Amino acid sequence: MTADAVATNAPAPLDEAVVASIAERVLWLSTRMVHEANVVRPSDDGLKVGGHQASSASSISILTALYFHWLGPHDLVAVKPHASPAYHAIQYLLGNLATATLRELRAFGGIQAYPSRTKDHDRVDFSTGSVGLGAVAPLFASFADRYIRAQGIGAGQALPTRRFVAVIGDAELDEGNIWEAALEDALRGIGNVTVIVDLNRQSLDRVIPGIRVRQLQGMFAAAGWHVGEAKYGRRLQAVFRGKGGGALRRRIDEMANDEYQVLIRRAGRETRARLVDGAPTSLRDELARSIRDVPDDDLPAILADLGGHDMLELLRSLDGATSDPSRPAVLFAYTVKGWGLPFAGDALNHSALLSGVQIEELALRLGVDPTDPWAAFPAGTAAADLCARRGACLRDVSPGTDSVATEPDVGMPIPDLEIRPRPTGSTQEAFGEAMGSLARLPAIGPRVVTASPDVTISTSLGGWVNRVGVFAIAETPTLDDTLRPLKWAPTPSGRHIELGISEMNLFMWLSQFGLTDELFGERLVPIGTVYDPFICRGLDALIYALYVGSRFVLVGTPSGVTLAPEGGAHQSTITPSIGIELPGLHAYEPAFAQEAAWLLVEAVRGVLDTTDGFSTYLRLSTRVVSQELAEPVQRRLGTAEWRRQVIAGGYRLIESADAVDLPPEAPIVNVIAMGSAVTEAAAAVHVLHGEEVAANLIVVSSADRLSAELHDSRLKGVRDRVGGNLRHLETLFPEGERHVPMVTVVDGASHSLSFLGSVYGAPVVPLGADTFGQSGTISDLYRYQGIDANHVIDAALLALDLA
Repeated sequence: MTADAVATNAPAPLDEAVVASIAERVLWLSTRMVHEANVVRPSDDGLKVGGHQASSASSISILTALYFHWLGPHDLVAVKPHASPAYHAIQYLLGNLATATLRELRAFGGIQAYPSRTKDHDRVDFSTGSVGLGAVAPLFASFADRYIRAQGIGAGQALPTRRFVAVIGDAELDEGNIWEAALEDALRGIGNVTVIVDLNRQSLDRVIPGIRVRQLQGMFAAAGWHVGEAKYGRRLQAVFRGKGGGALRRRIDEMANDEYQVLIRRAGRETRARLVDGAPTSLRDELARSIRDVPDDDLPAILADLGGHDMLELLRSLDGATSDPSRPAVLFAYTVKGWGLPFAGDALNHSALLSGVQIEELALRLGVDPTDPWAAFPAGTAAADLCARRGACLRDVSPGTDSVATEPDVGMPIPDLEIRPRPTGSTQEAFGEAMGSLARLPAIGPRVVTASPDVTISTSLGGWVNRVGVFAIAETPTLDDTLRPLKWAPTPSGRHIELGISEMNLFMWLSQFGLTDELFGERLVPIGTVYDPFICRGLDALIYALYVGSRFVLVGTPSGVTLAPEGGAHQSTITPSIGIELPGLHAYEPAFAQEAAWLLVEAVRGVLDTTDGFSTYLRLSTRVVSQELAEPVQRRLGTAEWRRQVIAGGYRLIESADAVDLPPEAPIVNVIAMGSAVTEAAAAVHVLHGEEVAANLIVVSSADRLSAELHDSRLKGVRDRVGGNLRHLETLFPEGERHVPMVTVVDGASHSLSFLGSVYGAPVVPLGADTFGQSGTISDLYRYQGIDANHVIDAALLALDLA
């Protein structure tokens, strides 16, 4: 289907009665799913299952309008976390889920608590759950789509028109990452993104003050977004147009949200009295006149007639909000939390569950056969026909159906990246040089795209930028004609994206640019650089990126207390632990420049591997290290085997057996170092040799890979009663040395390497940066933290005493 074909494939006119009947069936199915999970399905642990009947209900009209009318086959949607049951009920009616699956909400292997693109049985475009992140994922996905088009990737193929939609709860707008994304200058000009706010005015524990709505609308408008609202339904609007209707509208507009929630829940006579008596004296006569002809029994329902539940009003507002293609849109759709359920509008309904009696009454009211609670619509009915048509329209439109993806040849080995050998250098410098070589690879280079949160130059991407240019959705005129070493002229052909100072935006960028092959059928290699200590500021978004299965390269640099004069605010200590603990992430901390280049190649391979891919975190340093320190391993292993061991997680740099004048009975100790600490460790080993201690120096390039190897082996032993092969750990700790004491030293938390003592039960003295840093020289800070050569020597002697 071509872009023009998609653009002209307008939906058929809305049959409001049919869509309303579908919305009621979605209400029933989503409510029944939660009831099944909490009441019907046996529980063996006594824990509440949960499921948010009320939060699903408020979004049902919105989701029904989208999936049964408004969406096109290539549109992508993020569904608010608590609407998971409603979303999956819709997918069931569209023919994308088996009946049995509906019974497995929040069960192991069943429908997830929150929509998950990697774990749910039906298609989920964007995972949601960590509130705020799913809300902006479509914005960054749209950015990735725009980038691919601007670069001409897949040129010659018809790219379909797409819209990107996020349905979010109004309480999600408390999340700061939404505003970081809304204000991001690099995203300006993206106009095919729509955020629909399910404005039910309730969060988990409270009713949200009404004044917040105007504040939020003003904030979006100030950020350049088109702002729309679907506030009142047509029945209530008709009353507004009658005599005294202006007074009624003013009364509702000005009342507090908690008062409104009370009015729509009371009996009609009480609602009328409260509505009139609570108004200013000057409004009461007109107000009473406006509702005089409304029967008491109808009054609460008319007051609750909000735009977010009126399909035609909602769609009209949605079309209006998206009419400007030059900027993103936000539509505030007013709804009632718990719409259609007995506790609709109750301030404490967030986790409330219908009783068994209430479930039976709901089935009766909605015309559901209680003996067949999971029934869809009978064949031949208008509702069944619409479900079938919309299911066929939206189903299984994979990214590659409309274009032949021009993937790089992932089966071809990626050549090693050339870097100029220097006597001294840092891993950060080597990374910058390797990026220049990466740009020259014809099959892969054009797929590489970088981003940085305003730290491009200080993370050594300057050379890359000079080679490939800076990306902008629209070309930006350069007014400063001063000759500078860095060429900074943003154009749609550039391949570096400069973000504002927001680590959350960087990781959201990585998450969506790392999914372009699955979303759009075109693979990119996204590489993001960030100051290593500030990974923690975007950690939630980093976890999200890994959870959704994205593939990317993260470069954290500079790192550790090695930053020295920068002070404690810029010194990272716990980031090695983050690299070890996050699933789907291979973390490396090279010691030498050549290792940094090898590991960048391995990281790119992980992105391109379609069957066993992974993301990579490279922790780099600005510390200048003598490259001559690597000569022993280069001489002993040769380049190819050294490279293999670096990727596997580490290598033996200095062997005590190569030392002269060591007596045969010399005590043995293993000194294990990572990253920039190798200089102090090597110095300490040489001193220990002089003290007739047979010290070996083992360099760990990846605590993460070694930890994973140990874990996998131990878990296999637990499950199969037969321990797994420790593979590379057996190389690092050969027989005869597996129980010798060890010292670990790292410019990070000391426990990052202390697990190595458990491999074979060796005593270990862990050294690391376990307190906040401060300004000073490297020698000052290393001595202060206890990771200088003298501390390594003393720790080795202590380890021997412990043996």
